Amino acid sequence: MAKEFQKYIMHIDMDAFYASIEQRDNAEYKGKPVIIGGRTRGVVSTCSYEARKFGIHSAMPIHEAKRKCPQGIYILPRMKYYQEVSKMIFEILQNYSPLVEMASIDEAYLDITGLENLFGTPEQIAKKIQTEIFQKTNGLTASVGIAPIKFLAKIASDENKPHGLFILTKETMFDYLHNLNIQKIPGVGKKFVIELNKIGIKKCADVLNISKDFLEKKFGKAGIMLYERAEGIDEREVTPYTERKSESAETTLDENIIDKTILKKWLLIHAERVGMGLRKQNLKGRIITIKIKYADFKQITRQRTLEKRTNATDTIFENACYLLDEIPLIKPVRLIGVGVSGFEEIQQKQCSLLDYTTQTPKQELETKRNNLDLTLDTLRNKYGLKAVIRGKLFEQ
Repeated sequence: MAKEFQKYIMHIDMDAFYASIEQRDNAEYKGKPVIIGGRTRGVVSTCSYEARKFGIHSAMPIHEAKRKCPQGIYILPRMKYYQEVSKMIFEILQNYSPLVEMASIDEAYLDITGLENLFGTPEQIAKKIQTEIFQKTNGLTASVGIAPIKFLAKIASDENKPHGLFILTKETMFDYLHNLNIQKIPGVGKKFVIELNKIGIKKCADVLNISKDFLEKKFGKAGIMLYERAEGIDEREVTPYTERKSESAETTLDENIIDKTILKKWLLIHAERVGMGLRKQNLKGRIITIKIKYADFKQITRQRTLEKRTNATDTIFENACYLLDEIPLIKPVRLIGVGVSGFEEIQQKQCSLLDYTTQTPKQELETKRNNLDLTLDTLRNKYGLKAVIRGKLFEQ
């Protein structure tokens, strides 16, 4: 009879990933507060542990971070470089388990169930991974959480940061859950916590003192999720690949803007980035979305569903402009973005003369736009992204 292994899911979380890379690559940054984000606007992407001592954290507005830590080193993110380092870490993780799920650029889940004979105990596997990451990335550290279920593995990885390790077993997880604060559960946001506190729920133990039916009636699916997490239920498996659901780009502007002419230039810049991203992945989308955040931080989104899926820059831009024109701007904008979703993979095919002669005027326009994009993509791949710039960006 085959041996039944206890389920173990590992969560790897790189420590202050972007900031740690900058400190590694710049000796003068070591031991100093490093903040990654926009220089004057935007929010903090991440920061070093030295910066966190000043009360700085991810998603904090840059101006507030500068008020708290004016002596900090503020750096614009080098996303392509960070992605290269992330890929290196992913390759390391794949050597330990066939089931690796990258949750973001700096965190991943591994299913390490039944790997004892290959790599040792869960603790030994974790330490081997931490050591290999440290050595192969020239000093970057990772914190590791291990648990029988996914959400507890994520929480556990935060227990002993940085470069820490925390393990929960089937025998210890329920005592841990009993005293766990609800705000630590992934998916339980600030507003949800406030509402739960109003009815006396602060820890998972409090959740189980209330009926599941009551929580469902009051909070819907979120109430069911909360009850199941408090019971130690999380049936999600480690999924090696999750189909991409959207492609988007956004910018926090250096100055608040109310002029739609200027905002449309940003829409074109973002449509270009999104279109190129879709074409590289051989994807087309049907839903065009624009995102606007006003100077008072109020955020809105607007969507438009097309008859046919597209990855043409001008089509994305045209529909984004339509959505912007539908919005009466009564206050300045600090952030603007464009997204495309509703994907399907497209099959490349050779076009014949018949294809062109049977097209409608709208289809002919889309074909011309696709051909233009193909030409521009080819030139940019050969000579660099700034080799060709659309004339609309120079129009007044």
